[in-house]
Amino acid sequence: MSAIDSDIPLVAEIGRHLVNSGGKRIRPALCLLAAHAGEKFDPDKSLPLAAALEMIHTASLVHDDVIDAADTRRGHVTANVKWGNQIAILSGDYIFARAFRLIADENYDRYVSKRLAELVGNLSVGEIIQDQNLFDAGIDWDGYYDRIQKKTADFLEICCELGGVIGGLPKTDTDSLAAYGHAVGMAFQITDDLLDVWQTSAALGKPAGNDLKQGIATLPTLRALEVSPRRDELAAIITDRQMTDEMLQTALSIIRSSDAQEFTQAKANDYLTKAKASLPKNLPADLRESFVAVADFIGCRRF
Repeated sequence: MSAIDSDIPLVAEIGRHLVNSGGKRIRPALCLLAAHAGEKFDPDKSLPLAAALEMIHTASLVHDDVIDAADTRRGHVTANVKWGNQIAILSGDYIFARAFRLIADENYDRYVSKRLAELVGNLSVGEIIQDQNLFDAGIDWDGYYDRIQKKTADFLEICCELGGVIGGLPKTDTDSLAAYGHAVGMAFQITDDLLDVWQTSAALGKPAGNDLKQGIATLPTLRALEVSPRRDELAAIITDRQMTDEMLQTALSIIRSSDAQEFTQAKANDYLTKAKASLPKNLPADLRESFVAVADFIGCRRF
């Protein structure tokens, strides 16, 4: 909390609201696990990087909520609803700045700063790609995978890689951990897309079907567009920028009546299998077990 604290009462209040809203904290956990695997592991050196990664994630979510006009996040009212879009955007910028201040204060290797800059750039590019393809019923598998790579997989890849770097692991091992992070990141986003169609709003902490309502065609939707006998009806709904709640429920029904759930879950499972196989061979047993547990959680999570 101290990393985003401020002498300005409103800024401090917004920081408390965002921190107290919770989250899975998978990104800093993976960073610390990877750092712990190295001979140079130092908690005092590792924690600021882990915190900065979570702050970058939080800042990006604040901006996402403004873009999506989201009302809730993690079961709590969003910053844009509570304080307005302008303050929310500036708050996200503030948290980004504080994250990079943490990195600067610790004087990490230049490579760390370079990768974090690439991360923020890719997050932005992922959002731009997504925005370009809103309300589009075209089946573009490569475009979908490229988008989720930039929005999610690159992030978890960097968390694992940089944790290994500051922990002193050899490059072969940091590359292996990066491959693990990339694969679990792909699975994480695919699972997220699956839950958006099949889970309830109460369980998600945000509106179910929100991606579809925003005009975002995720993997379950793309599969239904490919195989459903009602694909034309689904396409007509997806491309309608005035989509009503009734139309949304119809679209969800069409997707749910196809094999999209099984198809999407199988894709996520393929990535999780790849993730486990990518782990360095010489990882200590307890750390390997933890990395496997993270992958298993992603595969069976319900929120």
